[in-house]
Amino acid sequence: MGRRRKNRTHLKGEAATTEPGVPKSFIIKHGQVGSSLTQLVHDMRKVMEPNTASRLKERKRNKLKDFLTMAPALQVTHLLAFTLTPIAPSLRIVRLSSGPTLSFRIERYSLIKDVLNTSKRARSIGMEYLSSPLLVLASFPPASPSTPPHISLLVKTFQTMFPPLSPQAISLSSARRVVLVSYNADHETVDFRHYLITVKPYGVSKRVRRVLEGATSKSSSVSGILDLGNEKDIADFVLRRRGDPGPDGGYESAASSTESVAGDDGDAVDLAGDYVGRNNKKGQRRAVRLDEIGPRMELRLVKIVESVPGKDGNVIYHHFVKKTRGEIAELKAQHAARAKLKKERRDEQERNVQRKKSAKVDASVKDGDESLDSEDMYEEGGHEGQEASFDEDENDYWDDDEEIEDDDEEIDDEEHVGSDSSDDEEIVRRPLKKSRIKNKS
Repeated sequence: MGRRRKNRTHLKGEAATTEPGVPKSFIIKHGQVGSSLTQLVHDMRKVMEPNTASRLKERKRNKLKDFLTMAPALQVTHLLAFTLTPIAPSLRIVRLSSGPTLSFRIERYSLIKDVLNTSKRARSIGMEYLSSPLLVLASFPPASPSTPPHISLLVKTFQTMFPPLSPQAISLSSARRVVLVSYNADHETVDFRHYLITVKPYGVSKRVRRVLEGATSKSSSVSGILDLGNEKDIADFVLRRRGDPGPDGGYESAASSTESVAGDDGDAVDLAGDYVGRNNKKGQRRAVRLDEIGPRMELRLVKIVESVPGKDGNVIYHHFVKKTRGEIAELKAQHAARAKLKKERRDEQERNVQRKKSAKVDASVKDGDESLDSEDMYEEGGHEGQEASFDEDENDYWDDDEEIEDDDEEIDDEEHVGSDSSDDEEIVRRPLKKSRIKNKS
């Protein structure tokens, strides 16, 4: 049996790399939450793919500060934190690394599985998440001097969460999903929707489209092949009116048979390039439809703070607490005083650190000078008593065996020569060290 070849399923080439300047996000749950809110976190990660940490795992001992500290090193620009309060679930959108922080109350929400279960046609989701979604902002008041500042900041926050759209550089096949953020001025809420872009043939009835595209119903025994076994003629299937048992009941008219999938000429477009799907080539006229795939949320803006969580910042907007101008000025003065005191303490700490470093350097230099003086004194004393120390330590390097061998050599020399003059010469040539040791012995 041959060796099985492993196929790599991860992204390759340009799809696996992110362009510089593209916003990245962390989507986490904070604190004790239920299973439904945990699933909502995973659904939101799918919405923000591929520029989010879809496999991020939170631990019970992880704090919100841990993610705020780690995010700048990974070039993360936004943090979405879901938590459960006694009143309702809440969502905080944090712009890293200096703020602002927008706090929302989740009034109502639906998961992806809930939306797909209520839809008429089942869909297999997968390849659509390889590209970023398109952002559509609807029903927001236009920018003007009379527009509340928190509305402009809200619009800016949602715009910076998704990659900017460049019509000249975008590929048509990469536009697969749409995120719709609409503002409800009557209830002061924000509706969050997620749609899938589908392209269908235009000017073709549903039955003809089923013949062209293939069968998708469960009654078909073979996938992609339409079952016409109960029909006498293909006209019975194509032109029969809806609900009629056979051709005797009449056929559809030409006008009804050519109705658009979307139902309006305004929904039909000419493709500017090749798109995903069968026969979706450049220049073909197609009907565009948006199918909701979830999740769905209704958000209410509660508060906007200038800084990130854990840091002292000014409250820009609060939905339930209203303050007068005098109270706002007093709060600003308090924040300014705290910031000034914090800066003074930081400066004082830096001065103390520099003072300690300089004192340590001076102490090390002083110790080095003292060690140099002691070495000079040691060298002067060593020159004066060098001979004495040499004479005293010579005995330590002498070996008794070597001394005995030298004595035997002297005896042999005396027997061989046999003269007094040779003894005197031997004594003269013998080192002073050996003679001294013999006398000691």
